[in-house]
Amino acid sequence: MELYETLLLCALFFGVASLYTTVGHAGASGYLAMMALVGIGPGVMRPTALLLNILVAAFTVYRFRRARFFFWSGLWPFLLGSIPFAALGGMQSLSRGGYYAAVGVVLLLSAVYLIWRAFGSRAIMEEGVVRVKKLPAAFIGAVIGLISGLTGTGGGIFLSPAMLALGWAGPKTTAGIAAPFILVNSTVALLAGSLTVQMVPAEMPFLAVSALLGAVLGTWLGLQKLRQKGLLTTLAVVMSLAGFKLLFTA
Repeated sequence: MELYETLLLCALFFGVASLYTTVGHAGASGYLAMMALVGIGPGVMRPTALLLNILVAAFTVYRFRRARFFFWSGLWPFLLGSIPFAALGGMQSLSRGGYYAAVGVVLLLSAVYLIWRAFGSRAIMEEGVVRVKKLPAAFIGAVIGLISGLTGTGGGIFLSPAMLALGWAGPKTTAGIAAPFILVNSTVALLAGSLTVQMVPAEMPFLAVSALLGAVLGTWLGLQKLRQKGLLTTLAVVMSLAGFKLLFTA
């Protein structure tokens, strides 16, 4: 990786982590979008996104747990379904075209979610109340787990809108459940993916520090009720461009 690419990705990853962690996410789909725009190959994209996800999600779990937005009763049904399927997805080695197509679709769906989060999302439950239905949650977790393992995302970008749309938790409580969900799925997918050929860039320490600094800023802003409409819209546009780029490349 050239020096300018490393510096560019460091800046971009800082911004992605800052934005995503405000809503309890770790940023994998954003990292994938940025790497796609720079032209990084799939053998590097997936493990890099998962490693950054694990680091950022771990810090986000710590921050939201301290703020008392973590509820085990709302988390375990999703994990029951997601863990085996995240492992299954992580063990798969997609062709370059197949991987680009899968990630492209995920990025476009993620962009739609960000727009919805910015302009359409409303608090539908009081914070601290969790009404997750166990059997549907396990099924939703299985679907999200498979997608996260295949593409190198933690699945929070799909879990959050599902929980909010179903009225199972409020926005901050949803964020407190999504963060550990992302952490577990990313770890499982990365470990399962070690059975396939994957590469981590030598510049990983610099990328990791940038993402972690973004998480420090983002979690603080998120817990302070930051308004994010303009920033989320900008990120959604970037992810859409990257998604279309991958789909046309596949």
